Amino acid sequence: MFEYKRNRIAQDIKSELALAIRKVRDPRVRDSLINIVKLEFSNKLASIKVYISTIKGLAVAKKAAKGLRNAVGFIKKEVGKNLKLKYMPEFIFIATDSIEYGTYISQKLKDIRGADEK
Repeated sequence: MFEYKRNRIAQDIKSELALAIRKVRDPRVRDSLINIVKLEFSNKLASIKVYISTIKGLAVAKKAAKGLRNAVGFIKKEVGKNLKLKYMPEFIFIATDSIEYGTYISQKLKDIRGADEK
């Protein structure tokens, strides 16, 4: 039962976090299309590692993560408005290149299929 509740809270936090990130006015965040790749919760939901990625690559994702770290107070306030949690977790933003890597793998697979057809 606890796992179900934890997964439901994770989905709620992820959707509210995505909405809050859209409202951040920092140009490092606003000018890059940010995708929340994964959330990692601590045991008691005291902190959440938020892995983010952008289409533009790891360098842009790192700048966006820095911008999100600067706006973490605003983000917590926005997420807390719609979620009624006993404690609001700390958000730790970490940049990853998973979208860029996924695009690379997809292109390689297309190249392999093209080579097989010839």
